[in-house]
Amino acid sequence: MSHRVTDELGGNKEMDITGVSSSRRNSEHLPYVHKVGVPPKQNLLKEIAGTVKETFFSDDPLRNFKDQSRSRKFVLGLQAVFPILKWGRHYNLSKFKGDLIAGLTIASLCIPQDIGYAKLANLEPQYGLYSSFVPPLVYAFMGSSRDIAIGPVAVVSLLLGTLLQDEIDSSDNPVDYRRLAFTATFFAGITQVTLGFFRLGFLIDFLSHAAVVGFMAGAAITIALQQLKGLLGIKKFTKNTDIVSVMRSVFNSIHHGWNWQTILIGVSFLAFLLVAKYIGKKKKKLFWVPAIAPLISVILSTFLVYITHADKHGVQIVKHIRKGINPPSVNEIFFTGEYLGKGFRIGVVAGMIALTEAVAIGRTFASMKDYQLDGNKEMVALGTMNIVGSMTSCYVATGSFSRSAVNYMAGCHTAASNIVMSCVVLLTLELITPLFKYTPNAILASIIISAVISLIDLEAVALIWKIDKFDFVACMGAFFGVVFSSVEIGLVIAVSISFAKILLQVTRPRTAILGKLPRTTVYRNILQYPDATKIPGILIVRVDSAIYFSNSNYVKERILRWLTDEEERLKENSEPAIQYFIVEMSPVTDIDTSGIHALEELFRSLEKRGVKLVLANPGPVVVDKLHASKFPELIGEDRIFLTVAEAVQTCAPKMESEP
Repeated sequence: MSHRVTDELGGNKEMDITGVSSSRRNSEHLPYVHKVGVPPKQNLLKEIAGTVKETFFSDDPLRNFKDQSRSRKFVLGLQAVFPILKWGRHYNLSKFKGDLIAGLTIASLCIPQDIGYAKLANLEPQYGLYSSFVPPLVYAFMGSSRDIAIGPVAVVSLLLGTLLQDEIDSSDNPVDYRRLAFTATFFAGITQVTLGFFRLGFLIDFLSHAAVVGFMAGAAITIALQQLKGLLGIKKFTKNTDIVSVMRSVFNSIHHGWNWQTILIGVSFLAFLLVAKYIGKKKKKLFWVPAIAPLISVILSTFLVYITHADKHGVQIVKHIRKGINPPSVNEIFFTGEYLGKGFRIGVVAGMIALTEAVAIGRTFASMKDYQLDGNKEMVALGTMNIVGSMTSCYVATGSFSRSAVNYMAGCHTAASNIVMSCVVLLTLELITPLFKYTPNAILASIIISAVISLIDLEAVALIWKIDKFDFVACMGAFFGVVFSSVEIGLVIAVSISFAKILLQVTRPRTAILGKLPRTTVYRNILQYPDATKIPGILIVRVDSAIYFSNSNYVKERILRWLTDEEERLKENSEPAIQYFIVEMSPVTDIDTSGIHALEELFRSLEKRGVKLVLANPGPVVVDKLHASKFPELIGEDRIFLTVAEAVQTCAPKMESEP
């Protein structure tokens, strides 16, 4: 697999032509140049099977089933669907204590939040509590995350409320609005289960981190602005969510719509909640302070309104929360009619956003505790809980970052903390809901504002600006789309910019001129390494991407432009012309027929200029396709090399021997 060449590498900066001639005469010291290996031809079916496996089963989910008995496989199958059967075998009192404390802590946080989030979705308060009872129970049995806390979240509640309101007015037709909410929740669950079952979780990765940061920040601003209605005691408020409409509505009602008692209650408790959050952030051991602060705020504010009769002085209150556990809602889901399609569309969008948030949260805490999280299993678990939830009067639930953080800091060990939280919510629904009658809307607004502030991650935005300006554009595009237009527009912008970035990177791959590093046989980008020197008569260019139909023409034209620029520079400086053009192909992971056709056109264009095309270090996939197309026969087998160094040491002596 090797043959002698007629050259050795010369000095540090440039090829020593004299040394080359000398090396020819000393054949016993000639270096070897290794031929590029051609991978063995694979069976077509095996190749297809390998591609499918790598695409959809890269984590080899069936590896635990190998060499197992049928009964053992059955048990492993059950444990895969219901992880509680696996970790439950090793559950003990010590773990239960941690889960009990964590569950009680997140319950104190979720109860007031759920009431507020239900209002954000334009639903009655009890539906927020319902969504923190059934879905967490289902997730505890099927979820693989130990730390995630399940329930309604601000962003999904706002998104769902906005999309539903566009179809049905919640004030004019609350029954059909609620039915459409259950229908959307059902299809959100179907979407999530489908993605998980068919292992299509990679689709949610198309929404870039930068776009998510911008979208979340914009949604946080929008949610906070929506809470001005409750915080200021305004009765007539715009149904639009953009900042211009909201601020116009706020200032138009300044003389006749604001209520000073409501403002006093809302602002006072908002300050209390923010101080509690600051204390918890500064002293990690006091994590329970911001966790229990919302419940304390609800209790105190409700008591104040009750004893002062503030509700008779314009302070708006919750009034009534239905007592009892979730009623069945299977018959309320639209399985036919005009709202079926609308529910499906809303459900797909809400399901994808909920999935993105939950998987991101789960992976974050899994990495902190150093355990593996199966994203596809998570999708199935989240989808199943939403399908069941839609049939038990719940709307879309997912992982809450604020509650999951509290759950983690409270010392949870397993998903049993969700069961504890569900039990507390059950007791609340059965026994305590009448006590929320005098809870002022202002306190719910304060709780929501304090909760969504953490969604604005200024450090992440600053880091995005430092790292990638295009990512920053995506971030700001999503942010301004949500703030100045609507949640839907912001989401469309976020997805569009994410796709635009992918298309830009695929269609316009980077290329670089390489030079030789001093005292080495290593060739690197001359812009990154200024002391790297070019080889006289040879131009080396690296292509940093696979070559497909979408970029093949650009790659060919960019390479020719590199050559034209270099020839003009050499002509101005009266230096030797380019005789060999080496394309470094190690980053080229794949190539299609359009890419090979572009290489053939490049070869012919270079031949007309009197320049020889040389390839260096093509990968196995690329080599296989090049040989299948008989491209090596076109340029010559001796023009394909294992490394750039071997290509240079072969081409340099040939230049010397040519007149």
